[in-house]
Amino acid sequence: MRSIEMCQCQLSSFPNHVQVPSLKDIQCASIRLQPYIKRTEFIFSPRLAHRSGHNIFLKREDQQEIRSFKVRGALNKMLSLSKNQKQTGVVCASAGNHAQGFAFACHLLGIQGVVFLPQNTPEQKVRQVKYYGKNNVRVVIFGSNFDHACQKALEYTQETGKVFVHPFDDPDVIAGQATIALEMISDQKRALDVLLVPVGGGGLVSGVSLVYKSLSPQTRVLGVEVEGAEAMHTSLAQQRRIRLNSLDLFADGTAVKQVGQLPFDICRQLLDGVIVVTKKQVCEWLFSLNNDLAMIVEPAGALAVAAAMTMDQGVDLNIGCIVSGGNNDAYRYSEYERLLRA
Repeated sequence: MRSIEMCQCQLSSFPNHVQVPSLKDIQCASIRLQPYIKRTEFIFSPRLAHRSGHNIFLKREDQQEIRSFKVRGALNKMLSLSKNQKQTGVVCASAGNHAQGFAFACHLLGIQGVVFLPQNTPEQKVRQVKYYGKNNVRVVIFGSNFDHACQKALEYTQETGKVFVHPFDDPDVIAGQATIALEMISDQKRALDVLLVPVGGGGLVSGVSLVYKSLSPQTRVLGVEVEGAEAMHTSLAQQRRIRLNSLDLFADGTAVKQVGQLPFDICRQLLDGVIVVTKKQVCEWLFSLNNDLAMIVEPAGALAVAAAMTMDQGVDLNIGCIVSGGNNDAYRYSEYERLLRA
């Protein structure tokens, strides 16, 4: 495990030109989404507490209809569109989970959408996108990774005049993802000492940081990345948004070469640090969640729990973990077992 610690700053320190969602924006998003999404459980795990020496609480976003938090941001963005924008149609690029949330929202709202997926997207996620979108969504497979698919989607958006629904670099998307934190703070019986949040492009961790630094500032919010996909960790260490030269696609749900500009601006101000876990650690806890708690999670969904198990056991902490995704492809279990035994 590697980590980087950041200085906590005040919400007022953002430059005027940075379009940061306000707490009111996030609260409005919560009201807007309430009829359509599940308020997932935020539960204490006795088994994980016994093994870690800490009080571990899990925010079960794998319980969403699409098995991921991503539906919150995509749906909030699309509910915020004008009537004309909805009629023109929407576009997205994704490694899988955002595409499912996007497809779910398209079918729910009757909007025509086009989804660009990279070639490494697990087949299980491709099938799910088609299932949730039904006749409202067309799937295009393009490029070897998310960045290639995203560039093609942006070109298509410019050609057609459709609205691009970004997976993380958009204030409406960030506000939607941040509604997770409002639920957690409402449901928690005692304040968290640490909140662990998986990081891909940064939409979730930036939104959660906004809420917690407003309503529970004593809680340390830490991002979690896996080795080989450390875009936020590296960017914060260098104090500038960088693009990784290479990218490990093991945790496809969080595999991006560059974090979003708005998420980075927020995290640079508010995030308390980033922990980097190994693939072996992720595999260990992916199997443990499955075998001990009957939870089927993908690698990205196990990141926070893997990080929780590395925390210093000399101190009794209340630790929250966001379980971000349960879209696992059963064909990958042999890969996980191989990594675990390495």
